[in-house]
Amino acid sequence: MNEKRGIHTRILMPHSKILPKPKRSQIAIFVILGVMIIALGIIAYVFFPQIQTGFGVSTNNPDVFIQNCMEDKIKNTVDTISLQGGSMNPSNFFLYQENKVEYLCYTNEYYISCVMQQPLLKEHIESEIKNEIAGEKENCLNSLKDSFEKQGYDVKINSGDTKVELLPKRISVIFENELTLTKSETQRYESLSVNLNNNLYEMVNIANSILNTEVRYGDSETTIYMSYYKNLKVEKHKQTEGTKIYILTDRDSNTKFQFASRSIAWPAGI
Repeated sequence: MNEKRGIHTRILMPHSKILPKPKRSQIAIFVILGVMIIALGIIAYVFFPQIQTGFGVSTNNPDVFIQNCMEDKIKNTVDTISLQGGSMNPSNFFLYQENKVEYLCYTNEYYISCVMQQPLLKEHIESEIKNEIAGEKENCLNSLKDSFEKQGYDVKINSGDTKVELLPKRISVIFENELTLTKSETQRYESLSVNLNNNLYEMVNIANSILNTEVRYGDSETTIYMSYYKNLKVEKHKQTEGTKIYILTDRDSNTKFQFASRSIAWPAGI
């Protein structure tokens, strides 16, 4: 008896072209990383000078270098001057909350109107800022020279004056030092400048108005200024011996300017 032998057939399935999920996930990650690296490269290329300057590293823009080098010194100087009535080292002052607040209008007598102590207040403040930042200016110019020489430049900086000016909503500081940079070509800068966003100009104008009223009437009404300048807060703190401390505050930026006045003072008990 013949036995029928079963025929075993092996069906070969073609290899699937669909990748397993783990491999697909890995490829997706690599693609994302590649896109991120390209994006970071573009950002670094566009913003690298600003990034360098922010961390105190050299930059190939002299104005940006000086701005970053001098900005903190100028700001700190302005803040100190503003709390002390416009001077770095007041000689005639009233000690108020640990600040030497300078008398901008003063008389040591009773019943007498005060006399202006700084009739050119704006110019006085500009001079005070200029004198206070002089040392830092030299340090920054020397740092600028060293930085550019390390980048392969031949650097020449001529001596020059400093011009400080209070302007609407900003303070402008111009260093009139001619700068010459030579590498493959020559670049010349007639001056270097720093600008600080600040409303000291407006504060000084209002202070002058208050002081003129102190000279004429011996006092000043603060609410008039606040009704006209909505972002301005004006405080007047009277002291026992006749001194008044005026504090001007910008409500938006919280910057202040304060000064002292003693005018038509009355003896204690009267």
